[in-house]
Amino acid sequence: MLLNEFELIAGGRGFFHEHLEVNEDGVLAAGLVAAFRRALLAMDAKRRIGERVRLALGILKAFSLRFGPAGFELSIDVDPVPGPADSGDLAMDLAALFVEIGEVARDYDSGVLVTIDELHFVDRPTLTALIVGLHRAAQLRLPITIAGAGLPSLAAVAGEAKTYAERMFMFSRVESLPPDLAMEALTTPATDEGVRWDKGALRRIVDVTRGYPFFVQAFGKVVWDVAEGPTRITLDDVERSLPVAIAELDDGFYRARAERTNDTERAYLRVMAELEPGPIKSAEVAARLGRTTNALAPARDQLIKRALCYSPRLGEIDFTVPLFGDFMKRWLPPPPVPPSKASSTKGPR
Repeated sequence: MLLNEFELIAGGRGFFHEHLEVNEDGVLAAGLVAAFRRALLAMDAKRRIGERVRLALGILKAFSLRFGPAGFELSIDVDPVPGPADSGDLAMDLAALFVEIGEVARDYDSGVLVTIDELHFVDRPTLTALIVGLHRAAQLRLPITIAGAGLPSLAAVAGEAKTYAERMFMFSRVESLPPDLAMEALTTPATDEGVRWDKGALRRIVDVTRGYPFFVQAFGKVVWDVAEGPTRITLDDVERSLPVAIAELDDGFYRARAERTNDTERAYLRVMAELEPGPIKSAEVAARLGRTTNALAPARDQLIKRALCYSPRLGEIDFTVPLFGDFMKRWLPPPPVPPSKASSTKGPR
């Protein structure tokens, strides 16, 4: 939703906007080039800037031939323009692209905003290059920028990629809503339709969702569909809707993510669910599984890479979204107790 707001703000200022969503493979260069291409064509269609856009498209095409995946190149009839952005140094060449697109936008009294979701999936070299490109554009005061969304660890990852990243960007954490704001998110649209929520019903929704914005929206929709109405939503309506809402989240939100894990990773997640609330010590998870932290490090790293978990501090692990631990308890039985622990629980012979 916040990225949508950035889009509205950019449109109000005459900027051209493109949106990207990064997949788990972390590949961004091809999508970014395609986004720049669309922005240039949109500028050309509106401002009729002709040859200047063709030059920029040629530079983009040369970059795509150098860095794009096999078989990828811009599907437009321009010749590649060698030199500015095809040296083979990703950071240098991506910075040249930002400068090129930014200069076109500036010369024709416009700007470009690219919004990127799931930014935490971007691989380290590309993230570094992205930061370098934005830094160079900012130094030249060019009207091109990026707004991104990702996991809470994104700020630390960006700082590790380039030390000046923390000075360049604002990292705002979007966390659970306070109870009054969560209730407002439910009551405002209902009031517009002539419907009111009972206080007990509101408190129950906030308690179950823990104020997490997506869950407030998802549970609120199910309650709305289940409620008998016509002008009131009751606590009974909420209670009857909870199994439906939980089943929809399990099948459509949690399970799709959890099923990509292997047995070791699932066991790791299941133990985390037993140890909630987080953050949880990685060493404690390992101890519960009868393994060492080093032995489980690959599983832990893979869970972080898949965005199921993140590390708030060194040696700690936590779920990226609330209620995932509850899902794991519903989905899998408790892991077996390691032999050493099992024997320690036996009484004297």
